[in-house]
Amino acid sequence: MLDANHIKQDFNILDQLVNDEPLVYLDNAATTQKPTVVLEALRSYYETDNANVHRGVHTLAERATSQYEASRQLVADFIKAKSSKEVIFTRGTTTSLNWVTRFAEQVLTAGDEVLVSVMEHHANIIPWQQVCQKTGAKLVYAYLKHGQLDMTDLAQKLTPKTKFVSLAHVSNVLGCVNPIKEIAELVHANGAYLVVDGAQSIPHLPIDVQELDCDFFAFSAHKMYGPTGLGILYGKEELLHQMEPIEFGGEMIDFVYEQSATWKGLPWKFEAGTPHIAGAIGLAAAVSYLQDIGMTEVQAHEADLVAYILPKLRAIEGLTLYGPEQPENRAGVIAFNLDGLHPHDLATALDYEGVAVRAGHHCAQPLLSYLNVSATVRASFSLYNTREDCDRLVDAILKAKEFFNGTL
Repeated sequence: MLDANHIKQDFNILDQLVNDEPLVYLDNAATTQKPTVVLEALRSYYETDNANVHRGVHTLAERATSQYEASRQLVADFIKAKSSKEVIFTRGTTTSLNWVTRFAEQVLTAGDEVLVSVMEHHANIIPWQQVCQKTGAKLVYAYLKHGQLDMTDLAQKLTPKTKFVSLAHVSNVLGCVNPIKEIAELVHANGAYLVVDGAQSIPHLPIDVQELDCDFFAFSAHKMYGPTGLGILYGKEELLHQMEPIEFGGEMIDFVYEQSATWKGLPWKFEAGTPHIAGAIGLAAAVSYLQDIGMTEVQAHEADLVAYILPKLRAIEGLTLYGPEQPENRAGVIAFNLDGLHPHDLATALDYEGVAVRAGHHCAQPLLSYLNVSATVRASFSLYNTREDCDRLVDAILKAKEFFNGTL
């Protein structure tokens, strides 16, 4: 089991007081903090290697290009892609999913169907709404059972009309882990493509895209201890060859004529303009950091935290939990509400105790409407959180409950 107290020393931001209390950061589903090695990698690039990539023969340009492409290979190895050609740098998970829908626009026709679940983040709903409106396809939803995806409902809604299925690997509200490998078998047997939003799984679970057999897998650097502004789109090589470039300009071209142009091969045909070089280098440092710890160790540590805190939360009178009842069926994301107290008020009260959580709809309004709530409080865990952090959260909730009960 990893030593979270030792790991916490790698994150200088966590060593501070908030409202005169030691910070407990439990908003990791929104963004993770950055270890010193990532900050040092960013600083080193800007101080010693700052140059554009793929465009110069001078030493700085060669060093920058080498680091940029090494990051791509490192990411490919981390997710076990067949080739670094299957790894495209984007601006984030949202961009990656939008790009997949542009490919879908090439494929879909009137009467086709796209299947998503009601638990999806808006970034995995709105782009599909848009492409369905453009093509005349229909957006279909699978619903929940016992706080997780209803696999029977999903299977029933897979029809010959279904051309794309797009699902979160881990819900950013419920924390449930969807059985992507099992779903891939159903989807491919039906002749459809499977798209996976991996934003909430990439920092918590070992990922093997070949074993999952998804066609596309999208995630962001900033949710896995890397910089903001950088994402990854993994796609099977044969599909990326079929996919048209999304953006046009310098760097992605092979040759430009007066009236036409030809494109570079994979993955560069999708990377127009100057990329987020520093972000890629920072992501490489984050990936190396996670590899040194081991993703199975991360998964086991976070599973321990969830198993530890769930009974304590259930023991609080008036507290409602959302998501799977069994801790083994969820990752480190826990959404809850407290009777008679607005989630924003509860989150503010927790902040007074130095505990940082998220309150709101979590960019998942269809899910919250389905659950018949307008907002929840969400605590989300990471490799640097401890059982003591869990106790601080529970104590802060109890203090808030006592305070507000005395004022209502």
